[in-house]
Amino acid sequence: MPEKEFQNAWVIVTGGSRGIGHAIALEFAERGANVVIVYLEHHAAADETLHAVRAKGVQAEKYQVNVSNHAAIQEVFAKIIATHGQIDVLVNCAGINRDKTLAKLAFEQWQEVLDTNLTGAFNCTKAIWDHMKTRGYGRIISISSIIGQAGGFGQTNYSASKAGLLGFTKSLAQEGAHSGITVNAVCPGFVDTDMVRAMPADVLEAVVKKVPVQRLGRPDEIARAVVFLASPASSYITGQAINVNGGLYM
Repeated sequence: MPEKEFQNAWVIVTGGSRGIGHAIALEFAERGANVVIVYLEHHAAADETLHAVRAKGVQAEKYQVNVSNHAAIQEVFAKIIATHGQIDVLVNCAGINRDKTLAKLAFEQWQEVLDTNLTGAFNCTKAIWDHMKTRGYGRIISISSIIGQAGGFGQTNYSASKAGLLGFTKSLAQEGAHSGITVNAVCPGFVDTDMVRAMPADVLEAVVKKVPVQRLGRPDEIARAVVFLASPASSYITGQAINVNGGLYM
């Protein structure tokens, strides 16, 4: 892909302060995009990401807002559109986990994960949809998961939310196809992030042994898949889920 193919574009990355979101923000900036980081809790990490993006010579902004808050997202995204006149790419990366077996899973833990991971993607997409349709162009990429495809013990809430993103993606792709909007998902496997490193060491070791390439993924490997799906080179790809998992799920 050309080095500055996103020059003058504006990209929103939710969950952009850490981990995969951080890597996505930097990859877009490396290719010339201006980046808006949406985050909730990690102020220091958000500042670090903001400075790292600006160091690439592009514009960058950050907004602290809960993606599950429909009204707040509508307000923030309207401000971004009014200020810059465009949103070219939306990456729905904000996500949380509250892992418990169903017997121990509280309703609040179920709801919190669905509200952030799935409803959050709806809220953000809804907030830019009419804008992208009016412009006749847009790229929407949601970060799903291997857990949304294969399930995971003690992860009914997380798995349901990530599987929901796949259905959301396929349906929305059909709605956006005539308006120059592509809608895709990326399904990471086990990636070296704080969320994965929080797994018990023995469980994580067992997972890595099952991965054909025998290692965890890197956040930048997920980011490159996202950037490809946002690029003009992928204009004939929509409604797809791209697996980046080291061969763990085929």
